[in-house]
Amino acid sequence: MGKTAFLFPGQGAQYLGMGKEIANNYESSKKIFQIASEALGFDIEEICNEKEDVLNNTEYTQPAILTTTIAILEAVKEHGLKADVVAGLSLGEYSALVANEAMDFKEAVSLVRKRGKYMEEAVPEGKGSMAAVLGLEPCTVEEICDGIDGMVRPANYNCPGQIVIAGEVEALNIACEKLEEAGAKRVIKLNVSGPFHTPMLNPAAEKLEKELEDISIVKNNIPYITNVTADYVDDHNNVKTLLTKQVVSPVRWEETINRMIDDGVDTFVEIGPGKTLSSFVKKIDRTKKIVNIQDMKTLSKAIKSIEG
Repeated sequence: MGKTAFLFPGQGAQYLGMGKEIANNYESSKKIFQIASEALGFDIEEICNEKEDVLNNTEYTQPAILTTTIAILEAVKEHGLKADVVAGLSLGEYSALVANEAMDFKEAVSLVRKRGKYMEEAVPEGKGSMAAVLGLEPCTVEEICDGIDGMVRPANYNCPGQIVIAGEVEALNIACEKLEEAGAKRVIKLNVSGPFHTPMLNPAAEKLEKELEDISIVKNNIPYITNVTADYVDDHNNVKTLLTKQVVSPVRWEETINRMIDDGVDTFVEIGPGKTLSSFVKKIDRTKKIVNIQDMKTLSKAIKSIEG
């Protein structure tokens, strides 16, 4: 019998109306939005459904995605679906920690709002950026970045043929040119507010580290894999250090999925807005069962697929 992994998306997955259907059909999901609104001091459901400009502001994006994801997870749990292992991409790691009960949701949603704010403030606007590089090997991307004056480096190892780089705008632009010359199929500038997952985010990491001092992390009920090492976290006392490092370290997503596959995972369930992680898993190993759950239609389809 194979294992099942729950995967949770990160920033960029948001869209207007996310989670609305689920919240309207499951009281437990609706309750998650209410708890979040109480913790945050504003109506997060209204932002998710009606205020796109606010939703796309990092300070609000992060708690909105976490809230929507956990609301959908509540509906999933009502159908008896369970995970043997959990992981999340960047922000999604907080959803994973709520899912495995290592972190309280109410604390987590307040924390990620601050995380988003600190990440937004860490680098002055226009000083940093990110780009997706398609069709090159990691070693080639790393070598080109290493040879450029200024800060630019891999930030996300998403799947075969897709690496995201981040850094100072000028250094990143030079890297993009050199990567295209080296044979990249495409190099796509991303519409993001900063060079996430690089040392340029050190000010945010330092502030987050202080915030984490007041957060309770308990022994997790479900094994989870961290972005920083792409391996299981055996001691919950290490979680705070890893979450601090995560802000300035590359996200090792391809390695994370391969670690799960090596451990016997054959079913991947992406829970939350969008289906980006499902597409990554397909590019890593399309022989595995992969489903995403973000609304009533996909919830019903996933249940039939998994139970069938």
